[in-house]
Amino acid sequence: MDYSIGEFSELTGLGIHTLRYYEHEGLIVPMRNASNRRRYSDKDIAWIDFIKRLKATGMPIKEIKQYAALRAKGNATLAERLEMLIQHRQSLNEQIKQLHEHESKLDEKISFYRQEIERSQCNTL
Repeated sequence: MDYSIGEFSELTGLGIHTLRYYEHEGLIVPMRNASNRRRYSDKDIAWIDFIKRLKATGMPIKEIKQYAALRAKGNATLAERLEMLIQHRQSLNEQIKQLHEHESKLDEKISFYRQEIERSQCNTL
């Protein structure tokens, strides 16, 4: 099935302006019909979903563009793409570790305040 830019925008949750920007940056390459209008496929939906996931996990747009360029070159770049994803996962794991440390410190502070509140309530009785 193929979709117009408006339909594709609704399906992906990305604005038309964003889709045009992604095309301009080489992240997506929609097909064109006989009237030269953009047409998107189900494969484009899967690719956009992956781009959105890379963005959501903190991959910079510059690296996503590099990944997209490698992807466009085909299977000869599989090893390079794999390495990019392994490095990104390592970065993500470091961020997760840091977030867990922050969470632990917040939990300590929350516990402190609960104890202080409980103590102050006991002293007023």
